[in-house]
Amino acid sequence: MSAMSKLDALDVSILKLLQQNGKRPYSEVAKLLEVSEGTIRSRINRMLNEKVFEFIIHMDPNKIGLQVQAIIGIATKLGYQEQVAMKLNQCREVRFVGVFSGRHDLILQAYFKNNEALVDFVNGELAQLEGIDTVDVSIELKQYKDSFSYIVNGEGHLEENSNGVRK
Repeated sequence: MSAMSKLDALDVSILKLLQQNGKRPYSEVAKLLEVSEGTIRSRINRMLNEKVFEFIIHMDPNKIGLQVQAIIGIATKLGYQEQVAMKLNQCREVRFVGVFSGRHDLILQAYFKNNEALVDFVNGELAQLEGIDTVDVSIELKQYKDSFSYIVNGEGHLEENSNGVRK
């Protein structure tokens, strides 16, 4: 049984409140959901133990000196996909590596301080990796959304109760 199928309405409501503000005190979550703080604490601990979610710090790359975001599609030589992916996992510039169907075997998201650093990465790190056939680099020009919120109602928006609290 998947983790999501184990979640009940209270678990989902807790997750929605934590998505809004991960620093929200358990006592406040309990009050908003009209249950005890102990219930909130045990539910959150269970979901953390089951790896339903984790608390992370989401930084704005631009504010920490990473001005260039690139999405890089890579076609690998037959039999090299996993080997290339494992090596890309070790690159500090790379935030995400995934296997996809379609023209690119691997797609990665990476951040760089400037265009020169991106060029150095492509011509240095990627050029040296055995098993890469082609590389397709796209630079983000403008961002419209960056979200880690996955719990939505049928219309794709978080629901709010009559008190204006998202649930």
